[in-house]
Amino acid sequence: MTLIMVLIFKTPLRKLVLMVLDRVKRGRGPIVVKTVAGTVLVVLISSVYSMMKIQKRWIDEGAVNPTDQVLMSGHLLQATLMGFCLFLALMIDRLHHYIRELRMRRKSMEAIKKQSRAFEDGKVEESKAMEEEITTLRAKLKHLESDLEMKTKEAHASEANAVALKKQAEGFLLEYDRLHEENQNLRNQLQSLDLTLSRSGSKKNT
Repeated sequence: MTLIMVLIFKTPLRKLVLMVLDRVKRGRGPIVVKTVAGTVLVVLISSVYSMMKIQKRWIDEGAVNPTDQVLMSGHLLQATLMGFCLFLALMIDRLHHYIRELRMRRKSMEAIKKQSRAFEDGKVEESKAMEEEITTLRAKLKHLESDLEMKTKEAHASEANAVALKKQAEGFLLEYDRLHEENQNLRNQLQSLDLTLSRSGSKKNT
């Protein structure tokens, strides 16, 4: 009962008792405990059997023998003690098992909490990094948009210049064709004048 009370309440003594029980359950400890428990159980069964024999004798004889009364009391006390010891041992074993399991679950819960905190911290850092990257990309996008706008304006200006130059070249071509035609007309006129002059010179010579 003292061990059970120690195991129920959280005190420094409980840690010592748990350490002792942990060592008892290691190695050959479980075999020894099972052997002792089996022996106690056999004694309990023997006491109960003896009590049943004495009670049967009382029923058959119809009288109560003082010696049998003493034996009955001894066997009853022995059976009660053995049963109570087995019950307390089982209670101590179960309490120890549940306390260990509770400790393991608490440790696992603490580990899960630490992992979740680390995961949340990682997510926060990752979100901060992503926000910084988004800000950088937005700045780059604005810069690229301004560059694109400038290039578009330059392209429009170049296109306008090209159209103007094309129109100017077309004007030059038209002027060239006109001048070429006038030149050709002047050459034709010169040729006709040369022919006229050569004919008039030949007539004078004759």
